[in-house]
Amino acid sequence: MRFTRTRRLGLATVIALALAVFGLAPSATAADPAPAELSFSTDAATTTPGGAVNLSMTLKNNQTYDIWFVYQTIDPTWLTTQRPDLKYSFTGCSLATDAGAVPCSGTGPADLGGNYGTTIPPGQSRTVTLTLQVAEDSGCNGNIGFYSYFYAEFSDSTSLSGGPVHTPETRVTCA
Repeated sequence: MRFTRTRRLGLATVIALALAVFGLAPSATAADPAPAELSFSTDAATTTPGGAVNLSMTLKNNQTYDIWFVYQTIDPTWLTTQRPDLKYSFTGCSLATDAGAVPCSGTGPADLGGNYGTTIPPGQSRTVTLTLQVAEDSGCNGNIGFYSYFYAEFSDSTSLSGGPVHTPETRVTCA
């Protein structure tokens, strides 16, 4: 009789353990998207000394609240800084709007301020295009690239810091 009681206790324990393991196992779910995404693109992969490339930055709001404020930095990559013969500057900035492109303000050598314009509603994005001008006396056969960090504040009083986000590199080729 004692042997049957032990067998029942063992069977009950195994069943309880199986239910606990499988009943409490976390289910697989898709990861939530980041509250805001920053991406870059260029209109050309190469240019020559004296040429220009448009570098576009798009900030998408994946949150359920408006983005009210954005601060962003943009700095050359370490490899770009190791080529002092590469000479370039940002010479223009425009914000894409429904009415067409409008000039940006606050473009500095390393900060972009609030160049994304007005608030960015949930699910929408804003694109800013910077003109990267390569000097006529620039060296060639080198790559120019940047990385960026950003800070965004949402209308629900939350904030997000992101980065680094790297730009595509632009190759300065000899003509």
